[in-house]
Amino acid sequence: MEFIVHDTLTPIAELLEQPLERRPGALREVLAPIRDAIPMPGDIIDIHHRGAGFRVDADDPRYLPAVRRMIEEDVLGQVERELHRASERLAGARQPDRLQVMLVLGNPGDDYLMNVTGGYYGMAGSPGWLYLLAWPTDDTVGRIAHCAVHEFHHSVRFTNVEWNPATVTVGEHVVAEGLAEAFVRELSGPEAMGPWSSKVTGAELDRAHELIMTDIGLAGMRNTPAYVLGDTAIRNFGGEPRGIPDMAGYAVGLRLVDAHLAATGMTATESTVLPAARILESSAT
Repeated sequence: MEFIVHDTLTPIAELLEQPLERRPGALREVLAPIRDAIPMPGDIIDIHHRGAGFRVDADDPRYLPAVRRMIEEDVLGQVERELHRASERLAGARQPDRLQVMLVLGNPGDDYLMNVTGGYYGMAGSPGWLYLLAWPTDDTVGRIAHCAVHEFHHSVRFTNVEWNPATVTVGEHVVAEGLAEAFVRELSGPEAMGPWSSKVTGAELDRAHELIMTDIGLAGMRNTPAYVLGDTAIRNFGGEPRGIPDMAGYAVGLRLVDAHLAATGMTATESTVLPAARILESSAT
C-alpha cells in the first residue's frame, strides 16, 4: 500500500507571506494535483472557500502561526505514520494500490467548521485521494491524523463492499461512518475519535435513531447525507431537512456498530468487509 502525502503546508505558509493578489494563483498550484478528482464544477478557489478553507482574499493574522504549528508538530508525518498503521491492521482486506493525501488549512471564521464539524473533517469520495481540512487547536491538532485513518477506512471498506451512489442506502452510509469511528477507536483508543459521533446524545440521539431507522432503506446519495450530516448541512446544500440533528448519523452509526460488535464478538477490523445488511441484522439481535 503506497501513500503519497503531499507537502501542502510549506507552500501554504509561503503563499501567506505573499501579497493578497498573488495568493489565489499560488493556492491553485497547491490544489492542482487534486483538481481533476473533484467532481464539482467551477473555480477551485471558490470551491475551497465554500468548503471552509482559509481565505485567500483577506488577511488573517491567525493563519500563518496555525500553519507553522502544523509544520512544527509534524502533522503530515503523523498522518503518514497513522495511515501505515491502519493499513497494517487492515492487511486482511483488499486495499487500494495507492492513495494520495492532501491537507489544507481551514478557516477559523467559518461557523460550520468550528462549531459543527469540530474544526476538522475529511473526505474519501474521490478515487485515489484522501482530502483533509483542519484548523489546528490544542484539541484537534493531534487528531488530524486519526481523521485520515477514518477516511482511509472508507477507502478500504468500499474496495471490498460495493458503494454505488445510485443505490447506496441510508443504512450503508450511517454504518460506514460508525464503523470508521469504531476502527479509529480500536486502533488508537477513544481519545483518537472525532467529535462527530459524540455530538448528539440522550433523547436527541434516541429521536435521531428512530428517524434514521424509519428510512434505513432509502437509497441514493441525493438522500443519504441528510441522515448522516443533519439539517444544517442539508440546508447549506439547498436540500430538504429531515429533522436530523447535526452529525447525528455518526452517533447512530456508532450505536449500530457497537451493538453488532457486542452481539457477534467481532472486531471493527474484522467487520470492515461486511455488508451493512449483516451489521444491521446483528445489531438488532
